[in-house]
Amino acid sequence: MYNPQLDTFICVAESGSFSKAAEKMFITAPAVIKQINSLEGSLGLQLFDRTHRGLSLTESGKSLYKDAEYVIKYCKESVIRAKNAMSGDENIIRVGVSLMTSPQVFVDLWPKIHENIPDMKFQLVPFENTLENAKEILGNLGQNIDVVAGIFDDTMLKLRKCNGIELTRQKFCLAVSVKHRLADREMLELSDLKGEKLMLMHRGWSNYVDMLRDELWREHPEIEIEDFDFYNVDIFNKCENENKMLLAVKSWENVHPLMRVIPVDWNYGMSFGLLYSKEPSEKVKRLLKAIKQVKGIIHKAEYKVQL
Repeated sequence: MYNPQLDTFICVAESGSFSKAAEKMFITAPAVIKQINSLEGSLGLQLFDRTHRGLSLTESGKSLYKDAEYVIKYCKESVIRAKNAMSGDENIIRVGVSLMTSPQVFVDLWPKIHENIPDMKFQLVPFENTLENAKEILGNLGQNIDVVAGIFDDTMLKLRKCNGIELTRQKFCLAVSVKHRLADREMLELSDLKGEKLMLMHRGWSNYVDMLRDELWREHPEIEIEDFDFYNVDIFNKCENENKMLLAVKSWENVHPLMRVIPVDWNYGMSFGLLYSKEPSEKVKRLLKAIKQVKGIIHKAEYKVQL
């Protein structure tokens, strides 16, 4: 797992001195210096410039600092997932949850699902919503996490190398700051978007988003489109801070407390459901069968994309 000296490194970087970091960590300054020297030696890098005016991060140090917190969080989450996996209970479905992948719609179906599979249990496994985690978790469903609830289409499933089963169909909405000029509207028209900056996921992520993008470029050039690479809290923050509009779905209305998610009068949307492995385990197959029985989903409605 990660080197615990990274914790010391982060503390020193944020404190600006060995002595202040030592106070926060309740150890001596020499002990902190020893850990930093050991870390620099093992990495073969100089992480700090040491001068009579204090400490400052080198370029290598800045780069490591940027990645260290993610490494630590990911490793800790990996340990949690590994401990969950130790249970080995063939009747436990591990549901990955993050701020952007709420299982609420799935949870709403649980009472009826339970009637079909009364011995099945569910365990929520939290993870941080980052691009790296999305690739790792969705590409390896069935290892530490069995299913994740979220939006999808065939393009996204192929990109993430997993399958999906639809629970509902969610129309695209627009998320705006509560201070935005359109924030008090209950429904938006395309004409309302004139002169606005609309944030869309990059081309190739979703066929439906690409169709919407093409229509806007062709029919509504007065709407400025801005691409981004990944849905996370930072994108919601950027949208709110810069007073832009963000393509969203209703299930994300609680992601940011200072933003409203407003429906739009158009026919664009995506499937919302469970993402699961291309080779699901027997317990996941039981869950999928129960969902189909509950929702009346026939085989052809299931998205299965071959690479």
